[in-house]
Amino acid sequence: MRENYYSALKHISKIANSHFGLRKICNSIAKSSAKAVQGDGCCILLLNPQKKYLVTVGAYGLSDFYLKKGPLDAHRSLPEILEGEIVFIADATKDERVQHPQIAQAQGISSILGVPILKKGEATGELRIYSREPRQFSKAEKSFLLSVVDICAVLLEKAELYQLLEKDYRASKRQIKYQVPQLPTNALRPTSFVHPSEEEFAKLLDFYRIEWLYEPRSFPLQWEGNEVVEGFTPDFYLPEMDLYVELTTLKQSLITEKNHKIRRLKELHPEINIRLLDKNDYTQLLAKYGYGPLGEAKVEGIDHVLYSHTQIQRRVRALAKRISQDYSGTTPVLVGILKGVVCFMSDLMQHLSLPVTLDFMAISYYGGDGQVVRITRDLDSSITGQHVLMVEDIVDTGMTLNYVLKHLLAHNPASLRVCTLLDKRTRRLVDVPIDYIGFEVPDEFVIGYGLDYKGEYRNLPFIGILHPEIMEEGESPDTPP
Repeated sequence: MRENYYSALKHISKIANSHFGLRKICNSIAKSSAKAVQGDGCCILLLNPQKKYLVTVGAYGLSDFYLKKGPLDAHRSLPEILEGEIVFIADATKDERVQHPQIAQAQGISSILGVPILKKGEATGELRIYSREPRQFSKAEKSFLLSVVDICAVLLEKAELYQLLEKDYRASKRQIKYQVPQLPTNALRPTSFVHPSEEEFAKLLDFYRIEWLYEPRSFPLQWEGNEVVEGFTPDFYLPEMDLYVELTTLKQSLITEKNHKIRRLKELHPEINIRLLDKNDYTQLLAKYGYGPLGEAKVEGIDHVLYSHTQIQRRVRALAKRISQDYSGTTPVLVGILKGVVCFMSDLMQHLSLPVTLDFMAISYYGGDGQVVRITRDLDSSITGQHVLMVEDIVDTGMTLNYVLKHLLAHNPASLRVCTLLDKRTRRLVDVPIDYIGFEVPDEFVIGYGLDYKGEYRNLPFIGILHPEIMEEGESPDTPP
């Protein structure tokens, strides 16, 4: 048995260092791993960039129908693996940690062993061994598989580095003064696209930080007995929109065929939300959800998206929950400084589960260094004896906030706290207390979601970083709100 493990590890090490593509290497590793432990199947899965779903990058002994049974939620499917644990499932048809037990039963899967792929102590993927007969896995088998996932970790890190270097090389070859680049990411994209339009669509989704999965599910459309003779695999699934997307060219025969399959799919699965899109359709779709319009005018000048609309809304809801708990039994006064805070204040108060009142202030800056603050609009109502929550869009040097807090404290509120969506701590000059923070941002000029540059970009649904070349030479990035 030890000789089998040695031979398998020798082959895996050799193939991992070969010139083959990532998917072919992972398929070979899966095959060697399954045979060494006498398993009936094996797959290698990676966490997607948002670390919510698992994407198959290599497999052996498993049907395409099983591999594409639907989006695999990493927090529902053998979730202990995310904590770095080896997970054993004795009966995949009954264990609640198996996300699709009915499909496991249909495919004759009984026992599963999951082993985490770790990078610097953090799970980035996993290797799973499948057995059609109930079985246990020995200590030696688990030890062998731990060695395999160590090789996988090095392989994936090498592939990720190659991807980044290739992207940098392509960017250096472009002789363009300004461009809107693809969203930078440290996460490996283990995807080979069938058509260039799919890659283009994926890059557009990446730019807006819209989560996507490529061909995660195959839908059976026609059977002969128990055998599936016709199926349909949509190109993309967008979890934020719960939407499957199938891309198409303008070739009428392809459109007709795909429309036929989509109609059949909707008959069998009326709960499934799916769209057939060409390039014009998907830019309009993104515009409908607040990303757009139709391309570049709205995002011209943006280096990249820092936080998507969905990420912002999740964080706003989390902040609102904490604030609601902390202010339970009171009616706090939310105070904001116009104009940058409008988007954040509006969304935040909608998610608060307690009564609130609102008030606003306006300020202006004067003096050669732009650091002197003057209040041009004061509060409309008295805050004496009230619980006040100062709501900010961004805090950087802290000088403006410090001035405003002193002004509010002079009105003798019962309490005074600060909530900011963005904290640019690297620029802090005055130590101001902040009780609730949405995101800590780098020392870059951020725009969108209320934040502007020369009065523009406030209406973007996301927060992006302004391209340095757009800013006028010598202009301070600390533009007043």
